[in-house]
Amino acid sequence: MKPPYITDQFLHQFILAAFAEDVGDGDHSTLASIPSSAKSKARLLVKQDGILAGVELAELIFKHFDSTLIVTVSIQDGNPVKKGDVAFVVEGSSRSILTCERLVLNCMQRMSAIATLTHYLSGLIKGTNARLLDTRKTTPNFRLLEKWAVLIGGGHNHRIGLFDMIMLKDNHIDMAGGIEKAIIQTKEYLRATKKSLRIEIETRNLEEVREVIRVGGVDVIMLDNMSVEDMRKAVRVIDGKYKTEASGGITEETIRSVAEAGVDFISAGALTHSVKSMDLSLKAF
Repeated sequence: MKPPYITDQFLHQFILAAFAEDVGDGDHSTLASIPSSAKSKARLLVKQDGILAGVELAELIFKHFDSTLIVTVSIQDGNPVKKGDVAFVVEGSSRSILTCERLVLNCMQRMSAIATLTHYLSGLIKGTNARLLDTRKTTPNFRLLEKWAVLIGGGHNHRIGLFDMIMLKDNHIDMAGGIEKAIIQTKEYLRATKKSLRIEIETRNLEEVREVIRVGGVDVIMLDNMSVEDMRKAVRVIDGKYKTEASGGITEETIRSVAEAGVDFISAGALTHSVKSMDLSLKAF
């Protein structure tokens, strides 16, 4: 199921732009070698264990390019797959299948890799109260699909962009003249613009955590690049007054201990910026 931000309009525009980039004035390799009347079948072959993502998008890409193509899905988004599985079969115009092939694979390979890593890291914090979040460290113009993949993998989305939440990070704070000024000016901005946006603020140490609590007026306190012990202390100091997010340098070796420190959220840029695409191929048969 698509999240609310994956609208029909967005998908239409994305697919149009992707084909314009890839096809240009024509898929000349296919047009030169394949008769217009040729029909074929091809299967999406899984060549690596993981969590599958992008099947729904692949169907839309095929149908967008050629509504006569028939896609028969055997494995849906979010399901575990192993090497040798066949996710779907597409049949119809050989030319259409070949022209769609790379776009479908590029999307599915990256989305499946993100879903797989998200599923793995979510499993490492299972049983704690922490929820795994993505970040804005995404591929330009592919962000919404990467965030969709995070959901498919069992994670949660942080803000979609700069417009749907206020996050006061270290540079904002330093350029504003400190934590208190940054928060006060933010509250004044929200009043003046009549916007209702949640406010999150980054803290780098326990002293900054205490200052945020003193000033107040935020929704979430980020604990950035703190040791696990300092996170535990920060959670105790905050004492449930604000939601807490751990961020910065969190690895698969440390994520469990971070979750057990009592934070509400753990954000991991690695979900989208450090994955290696899953090995998938589209093979005629």
